[in-house]
Amino acid sequence: MQFDRLWRGGRLATMAPDRAGLGLVEDGAVASLDGRIAWVGPVADLPAGYEAKELMDLQGRLVTPGLIDCHTHLVFAGDRADEFEMRLGGETYETIAEAGGGILSTVHATRAADQQTLTDLALDRLDRLLGEGVTTLEIKSGYGLTLDDELKMLRAARSLAGLRPVEVVTSLLAAHTLPPEYRDNRVAYLDLIIDRILPAALDQGLADAMDVFCETGAFTLSETERLFEAATARGLPVRLHADQRSAGGGAALAARFGALSADHLERTDATGARAMAEAGTVAVLLPGAYYALRDQTPPPVGLFREAGVRMAVATDCNPGSSPLTSLLMALNLSVVLFGLSVEEALAGATREAARALGRFESLGSLEVGKACDLALWDAARPVELIYWMGRNPLYRRVFRGMDA
Repeated sequence: MQFDRLWRGGRLATMAPDRAGLGLVEDGAVASLDGRIAWVGPVADLPAGYEAKELMDLQGRLVTPGLIDCHTHLVFAGDRADEFEMRLGGETYETIAEAGGGILSTVHATRAADQQTLTDLALDRLDRLLGEGVTTLEIKSGYGLTLDDELKMLRAARSLAGLRPVEVVTSLLAAHTLPPEYRDNRVAYLDLIIDRILPAALDQGLADAMDVFCETGAFTLSETERLFEAATARGLPVRLHADQRSAGGGAALAARFGALSADHLERTDATGARAMAEAGTVAVLLPGAYYALRDQTPPPVGLFREAGVRMAVATDCNPGSSPLTSLLMALNLSVVLFGLSVEEALAGATREAARALGRFESLGSLEVGKACDLALWDAARPVELIYWMGRNPLYRRVFRGMDA
């Protein structure tokens, strides 16, 4: 058997669904061919007579699939540090937004920036994630809210994959908030999204999914339903910001449309959890936003476990409610604040994150035929990736079989 590269002598957390727990393989090996995993298992079981162009000794290091950050708003201009300080002084997210801050503050800055500027700004954030073993991430639009500015954001996001060894998945989030020029005509803005922004994003190959912020002060259930109908009619998968600040039934609506994921979910009820489980909709937990906004109602992890909902964990990197560029820190927050187990957290940044992006056939676990995206860690135990705060144990990142 011929391999391009072979990594051997490590402890593999395969995350394979047919293996118990983290799918640990002691004294394991992973081989690549043409950027994909060609073999994985114990060193003792390597096929007789195999040949590898390159052989790497892992020296007992932990190996996981490359991490996946399945919910980010990485492309934007400006920051909202002043709003962070205002919240520390007692102002709420809602009062800041009503005074002209919040999402619209970032919209103004993003509209004023050209595509190259947005790309350059996003690269700095991206590099921080890559430095922690991320090999795939999702990036949303939603700070443009015009045809040209939404497409500009999506182009900037797509361009990052040509500048760094990483897979970028994009979501059209034109329904993030109502732009000021449509404040008195909500229907007209929905028409703009459906009739112009969505078709243009699809025609130019810029969107892999549609997302909507379904929440008080953003978009209603009926408006979200109309947007989802337009997206699914064109064959575009959907995702949803749901039940973050109010119990609005967003999780159940996402499930009804077979959404890839419903995200946030702090106020989802048992009905929503059961609907998500039946639909296979992944719950994406975003502890960075919960922490930064000092929320007191965590997502109902117990209900999700009981119903059998798959759970992912992501940074929600954005300038307002989650200025977080560390997926490892998000994992730490998920176990400390939400009560996830180490196994659930690591699955949430690999296997289940891949499902949330509709990419589990090719990503998220160490299995033959999948992309050879690896994170090699100066650690022996999986818990070490979550235990430390501020320490990055990454030894090497591998993207499509090559050091990255």
